[in-house]
Amino acid sequence: MAKEHICPCTESCPLQMTMQSIGGKWKMPIICSLSNDGATRYNEIKRKMNGISNTMLAKSLKELEEDGLITRKEYAEVPIRVEYDITDHARSLIPILVELAGWGMDQQKQV
Repeated sequence: MAKEHICPCTESCPLQMTMQSIGGKWKMPIICSLSNDGATRYNEIKRKMNGISNTMLAKSLKELEEDGLITRKEYAEVPIRVEYDITDHARSLIPILVELAGWGMDQQKQV
């Protein structure tokens, strides 16, 4: 009889939760941009994310904020100034993302 393979994290997979937080086309570039540039205003982020729509940028920023990966600071000015920055929690992802980028470069060389 074949031994059944059971994943130890089928009910609550931490990897799946992580990918929900940082997955998608725009979240990692946003995190990397904020990591490099520090606190950044919405329009500056939009300029750096070539091809992103306002709707997708707003959605991605909101989700990253809800997941505790970025902060949104609103200044009481006219017009209102809003800046986004990564949290220390997100900053701990940067070495992991660098490793993933290295793995991706190795994959490109093999293909």
